Amino acid sequence: MEALLSQFTFLSDQSLQDKNFDPSTIEDLMKLFEIESYKAWAAAELEQEKEVEEAEDAMQEAEERLESAMESAMDEFRRFEEELERMSKAEMESLVETAESARRMGNLMEKSASIASKKYIEAALNSATASMKSAWKGISSGKVHPS
Repeated sequence: MEALLSQFTFLSDQSLQDKNFDPSTIEDLMKLFEIESYKAWAAAELEQEKEVEEAEDAMQEAEERLESAMESAMDEFRRFEEELERMSKAEMESLVETAESARRMGNLMEKSASIASKKYIEAALNSATASMKSAWKGISSGKVHPS
């Protein structure tokens, strides 16, 4: 393009100095300017298309990376959720087992207390019966002690 501008300057100067200058020479040069402009426009358009394609490729790569990162994060979340669920289940089972042991222990203690209570009542009745029999024997044998 600079060569054409230089040529245009040269022809402009020549047209001012030479009375026999042919104006079609400048027209031919203007056609070369037009051709050169189209070439520059086509090159700029190609460069723009290339940049658009590179931007689309970069965008696609970024989307793929984001998708991969999201998939990894979701996988990690699922593993965390499964581990948390497993731990919760194990803790719940442990609590249920502890509660069941406490219930069995309570039942056993209730039975033991019931048996001990019955034995205490039997012993008290036996003691009272023995005291009554002893007192009755004392009364029937005539050995009443004055009070």
